[in-house]
Amino acid sequence: MLLSLAQWLQGLYPDLGFLRLFQYITFRAVMAAMTALLIGLAFGPWVIRSLTAMKIGQPVRSYGVQAHLAKSGTPTMGGVLVLIGIGVSTLLWFDWSNRFVWVVMLVTMGFGAIGWVDDWRKVVDKNPEGMRSREKFFWQSLIGLVAALYLAFSVSETSFLGVVQLFFRWVSSGFSTELPPKADLLIPFFKTISMPLGVWGFVALAFFVIVGTSNAVNFTDGLDGLAIMPVVMVGSALGVFAYVTGSSVFSKYLLLPYIPGAGELLIFCAAMAGAGLAFLWFNAHPAQVFMGDVGALALGGGLGTLAVITRQEILLGIMGGIFVAEVLSVMIQVTWFKYTKKKYGEGRRIFKMAPLHHHFEKGGWKETQVVIRFWIITMLLCLVGLASLKLR
Repeated sequence: MLLSLAQWLQGLYPDLGFLRLFQYITFRAVMAAMTALLIGLAFGPWVIRSLTAMKIGQPVRSYGVQAHLAKSGTPTMGGVLVLIGIGVSTLLWFDWSNRFVWVVMLVTMGFGAIGWVDDWRKVVDKNPEGMRSREKFFWQSLIGLVAALYLAFSVSETSFLGVVQLFFRWVSSGFSTELPPKADLLIPFFKTISMPLGVWGFVALAFFVIVGTSNAVNFTDGLDGLAIMPVVMVGSALGVFAYVTGSSVFSKYLLLPYIPGAGELLIFCAAMAGAGLAFLWFNAHPAQVFMGDVGALALGGGLGTLAVITRQEILLGIMGGIFVAEVLSVMIQVTWFKYTKKKYGEGRRIFKMAPLHHHFEKGGWKETQVVIRFWIITMLLCLVGLASLKLR
């Protein structure tokens, strides 16, 4: 919005040369981060007071870590603060004609709406489980599938009308339309190795990444500050990849696919970083507010969509290794428990408790130790991911 306003004012008053700053993505990204940070810090106390007044307190499972029972009643659904910061800041600073930012915004807010309903049921019904898994997965799948289908054709088309026409051309051709090489799955650390996906392969991979990342971040959100800082770091790293792939010069030099319009995603990533840091101000141990599913599902869906657009799905798995480890620990624990219960008549566990962060708590680590050590691991993994820009 401010970009259009600056362009209009510059047309009226050519002498206002400083308005040219708005043309630079990097300038608007910095301003988006600062805007989201200030919004979060300014409205954080009000959001916390409102949630407290509405008695939206976090229910804690009685069979969980005993030290967490003291957190019962702490305001939850604080993820709305992050979404407000991201939404307002992004709308102010990005180019409204950019298709990719709208997709990421809609996916993020859509998953946030699912999380809102889930959190609300937890609070109103006093049920720690919230929305039924099947119902939640259905709505996640619907949003993820629509986004995946749109992104499959938006890689080679720059307008919404062009995407729709290409989609119907694909349907009328008997689902045989091929995608350009820039839609292939990139293998990091190699110059020319990539895997052609085709439309169905692209859609399946995008769906898996978007929905999977959303749930992975949700599993990670179990300790004060544990999820939000890795989201900030991974989102910032993906912002660098978005800026590179959106530049014809940098993408050619670094042997990455050139995707026109992807650079504008840096605005969204910067807003995510700013809003996330503002939330961390209130979510640091001992937390004044919890993110809730409204924040975790939304941020995970946003990260997954960013990775799909920038063609960095594998690197998302590397940089977000903590998210991967958390969701795998749950899958392994549940699978092994069911298998041993069927075979031996008694369910057995591999981890002391899942997700993984609870395993370390049960092993004697303090909550702050788990959180900071997971942050350090994420920082190292993000540096590995960024190193792939040159090590190809």
